[in-house]
Amino acid sequence: MLTAADIVEQVRAAAARNSALAICAGGSKDFLGRRTQGTPLDVSDLRGIVHYEPTELVITARAGTPLAEIEATLAERGQMLGFEPPHFGPTATLGGTIACGLSGPARPFRGAARDFVLGAKIVNAKGEMLSFGGEVMKNVAGYDVSRLLCGAYGTLGVVLEISLKVLPRPASEITLALELDEGDACARMRDWQRAPLPLSGLCYAGNRLYVRLSGAEQAVGAARRRLGGEVDMRGAAFWEQLREQRGAFFDGGGELWRLSVPPTTHALAVTGQQLIDWGGALRWFKTAQDATRVFAAARAAGGHAMRFRGAADAQQIFQPLPAPLLALHRRLKQAFDPHGMFNPGRMYAEF
Repeated sequence: MLTAADIVEQVRAAAARNSALAICAGGSKDFLGRRTQGTPLDVSDLRGIVHYEPTELVITARAGTPLAEIEATLAERGQMLGFEPPHFGPTATLGGTIACGLSGPARPFRGAARDFVLGAKIVNAKGEMLSFGGEVMKNVAGYDVSRLLCGAYGTLGVVLEISLKVLPRPASEITLALELDEGDACARMRDWQRAPLPLSGLCYAGNRLYVRLSGAEQAVGAARRRLGGEVDMRGAAFWEQLREQRGAFFDGGGELWRLSVPPTTHALAVTGQQLIDWGGALRWFKTAQDATRVFAAARAAGGHAMRFRGAADAQQIFQPLPAPLLALHRRLKQAFDPHGMFNPGRMYAEF
């Protein structure tokens, strides 16, 4: 079985010969980001739950631990990962989940992946094993550093372990569906997010607004009566398909773009088919529009875009960074990986 010491040794050997490393594991999210070059560093055998304390709502596991194993362990105690991470395949691992920083439909209501990270252990480019954060919310030493790993795509170091806050499963959950046009749907999503409702999902797809309510049975029942609509008996399957990008909208070829914008955003200057998630804050587009125009539309709305699927050889994947943010990224990369050893070019040409 692979150990942290083995990872340290491989990183030090690569540093000695000035060789880049391509960190990999289950491969379920290899399609994300730009192509990277380097000697494969497979951490899929660095697995296992290190510590789980249900009463404290905390779990710590090694990076190569299958995501399905973690979720099954939590389910046995009536708990879950609150940010609903997408798997995109049965081989999904905890390390890849955090590296990509993706969250599911509950993200605006329960928090993003980074909000659940309590601590982490990594190996930096010098082959040093570093620990940040801890297993309790009160331990804030290095807390923000742990969060930086979310969405860094492995460019800051090799993740060894992650500690996460978990949540109890809701006592009651239903999905409502309402036939509405896009304008009415967006207006209702904006209004409902301002109200004290037990929301855990708001998605507009195919002229239907889907509303998921989760929480105490009494609160869910009261919200159901207030909002109206029909109970969708396949609601659980709908949210799973949305999270895993299956179903009519996501099927087929073509480029898929992910735009993160303020939830009050109206129509975007992007052509093609659209699906609205996160109560309006996440817009999926199937479009053949030029990347420059998509980036411009997202920027004009106060958000950012990412080419998610459909162009493996494309260089323009992530939204170009404004100068102040680019400078910050450079400083972080210099601090953790000054020679560009880890996943070079995965996000941008220089890191």
